[in-house]
Amino acid sequence: MQISSRFTIAIHIFACIDTFQNEYKLTSDFLAGSVNVNPVIIRRILQQLKAAGLITVTRGSGGTSIAKPLEEITFLDVYHAVDCVEDGKLFHFHENPNPNCPVGRNIHQVLDDKLQQIQYAMESEMQKITIADVIQKTKDCIYKSEID
Repeated sequence: MQISSRFTIAIHIFACIDTFQNEYKLTSDFLAGSVNVNPVIIRRILQQLKAAGLITVTRGSGGTSIAKPLEEITFLDVYHAVDCVEDGKLFHFHENPNPNCPVGRNIHQVLDDKLQQIQYAMESEMQKITIADVIQKTKDCIYKSEID
């Protein structure tokens, strides 16, 4: 099980937007240079973040900006915006356990609620972390590296 890299790329995008918004036009090419991925990937993620109301994107010469206060955007908001998991489920259950096997016949009943409990706990923690937290830590790291 692994959450899609779209999540961490989206967080990276927010950090870039906040860091460089007054210095550069924040295009998908610029953002792709920082993330070190193809601009097409950045454009897809930007579309998802825009659809969720987290950023604004001005086509052509405009660039990208953050649509809400950083303190109001949680990791969970970003996680949901960029569709990190298939069908909203963190765990993908194997498709066809053997109904003739006593374990196979009962494994869903045994695991489903446990897996949901784990997903809920993770999402609850994600709700507590904001983009503002990441931005502040990023600024602290940048400042520290500039004086070292």
